[in-house]
Amino acid sequence: MGVQANAAVTVTKMSFGVAAADKPADLYTIKNDELVVNVTNFGARIVSLKTKDRYGRVGDVALGYESVSGYSAEKSKTYFGAIVGRYGNRIRGGSFTLDGQTYQIPVNNAPNALHGGPHGFDDQMWTGSIIPDGVEMTLVSKDGDMGFPGTLTVHVRYTLVGSAIHINYEATTDKDTVVNLTNHTYFNLAGEGSGTILDEVMQIDADEYTPVDAGLIPVGGPQPVAGTPFDFRKPTVIGLRMHEENEQLKIAGGYDHNWILRGKNGEMKEAAKVYDPKSGRVLTVSTTQPGVQFYSGNFLDGSYKGRAGVFYTRNTGFCLETQHYPDSPNQPDFPSTELKPGETMRSETVFAFSTQK
Repeated sequence: MGVQANAAVTVTKMSFGVAAADKPADLYTIKNDELVVNVTNFGARIVSLKTKDRYGRVGDVALGYESVSGYSAEKSKTYFGAIVGRYGNRIRGGSFTLDGQTYQIPVNNAPNALHGGPHGFDDQMWTGSIIPDGVEMTLVSKDGDMGFPGTLTVHVRYTLVGSAIHINYEATTDKDTVVNLTNHTYFNLAGEGSGTILDEVMQIDADEYTPVDAGLIPVGGPQPVAGTPFDFRKPTVIGLRMHEENEQLKIAGGYDHNWILRGKNGEMKEAAKVYDPKSGRVLTVSTTQPGVQFYSGNFLDGSYKGRAGVFYTRNTGFCLETQHYPDSPNQPDFPSTELKPGETMRSETVFAFSTQK
């Protein structure tokens, strides 16, 4: 048991059970007067996130399991709360060319590679350490890991500042590679296990999105959201247009698309804001990344039971995965995800919580 306190933030460490291959996992609790965040070193994931509603009642707004065995036993991955990589989101055919050489990532979302392949960063045991106001997770991904070139060293820091959790990403490599890291927390602002997120109100600060083909790979370049069910420039109920006659919604079974954020890549900007009328909770997402993947939990099928003892069914959580665009290594018009020796990839995402009456 380790304890560290700084500026009203306390961090404790305890056992989180045993993952696959008899690997013991740790659970870190980061706490202040506003938030209680649990993070495990298995997948460097957010396990739970407790915050107050409009009446001051504390509830858990992140989907997840009671122990690490829940994550390691999944037959069909949900990526609950995990850091996904080396390349978050999809790569067409699992293949890309870099410096004239073609690399093949194992296909795990046929016909494409998703979230770094079948054994991505989500099911690795990271090295955790307590830092001021939070925890740091470190992973060394060897050259050739899941087919990617270069030994990649990744640091992800979770820190609390008031009613916000900051996620800072840093990566270096010893050989030219590609990298796209994001956090895959599923939120339900009414509370984990409380039903669907379809009545929550979403706003996304984007004028364009990237339509996809049947494999959910961007095709045809960015398109305006105006006049489509993808227009969240004004606060809109998530489920309001989900069943409209729209080819993109049919392909994904709802929302599972990349929005192109306003503002410059590398500069902090608001990406999205979500309001839950039942609890009054508000989540504001800010990021230095150029895009955000809004995923409406379309593939949750009731196979897995969460901490509240309720099975997670379709649309019981949403993700806002701040990122570079899907399939960027194969799409030169997209912002580059290449990382070279001597460079450091850095990004930051903030999940800030508040309430409204």
